[in-house]
Amino acid sequence: MTARTRARRRAGPRVVSTAEARRIAVRSQLLDGSATDLLDVVQRLGFLQIDPISTVAPPQYLIPWSRLGHYEQAELDRLLWEERRLFEWGAYVWPIESLPLIRARMRRRRGTYSWERRASEFLRANGRFRRALLRDLEERGPLLAREIEDRSVTPRESHGWTGGRGVTEMLEILHGRGVVAIVGRRDGQRLWDLAERWYPDTEAVSLRDADRELAERRFRALGVRAGRAGWEAHPEAEDGQVPGDRVTFLSPFDRLIHDRDRAEALFGFRYRLEMYVPKAKREYGYYVLPVLAGARLVGRVEPRFDRPTRTLEVLGVWGETPALDETLAGLARWLGAERIVRTN
Repeated sequence: MTARTRARRRAGPRVVSTAEARRIAVRSQLLDGSATDLLDVVQRLGFLQIDPISTVAPPQYLIPWSRLGHYEQAELDRLLWEERRLFEWGAYVWPIESLPLIRARMRRRRGTYSWERRASEFLRANGRFRRALLRDLEERGPLLAREIEDRSVTPRESHGWTGGRGVTEMLEILHGRGVVAIVGRRDGQRLWDLAERWYPDTEAVSLRDADRELAERRFRALGVRAGRAGWEAHPEAEDGQVPGDRVTFLSPFDRLIHDRDRAEALFGFRYRLEMYVPKAKREYGYYVLPVLAGARLVGRVEPRFDRPTRTLEVLGVWGETPALDETLAGLARWLGAERIVRTN
């Protein structure tokens, strides 16, 4: 940390206008065209959320596209599984530099929440199964969940909590506690191994310090937050021009809009993901992406990638959509779509 950075942090957040806050938020999220490569995106955003929804592309791929434009999707796998510059934990992709902080969370005491108590009960009832599973990984790993024999028993207090998926439950619990790690994918399925064989050695960080540092990084990545006196900018955030002709689409999981109330207050743009809303009650569509033009959220588009036919379908367009054809063409090239069809 430089002396200038330390001085800014000591000064604390500063109150900025809404217009400044919008620019700072967009710049802090690298949506101003300043992103250089995929690793840079993950390191500066802090993490990528993982989700299997692939109406267009899963968010762990689509979120970087919004910042980088065209890039090779295989790059994420290379950074995760070959170079190990990234790691997967808790349904997020993290930069390896965050591992000491995440390890503090892996070690934390459980019991506050009911699901934590159920997990602890499952472990107590399945000590023999836990040892057998870890022995399987030690001797035969990495393994898919289906390659591990299910020797689990259901705790009496669980009321069928495991749902007949004892191997998966055990792996998820041990993963959360840093005992096993996700070390790759095979046909889209997670490969598991012992964490001690996958994670590098790191310094020990207390949970209190880890939570404080992770919160600081989230604030820095968001750029601004709502305060009592108005929008507060992170001490290290800098205002500046955002190219007004830069247009992109945002994943519903994008951190610029992930907090829907914050996005509405900051951009005057009300957005909700309606995929779980009955079709007749949807205001827009199933999987609608906000359109970001410069530092403004201006419209919505509903693309869908039909992989078997290599077709990018456009099911709906709402509001302002500057450079729509150009942005759709860029998205199609990145997805490998051979044609674009507008059905609206």
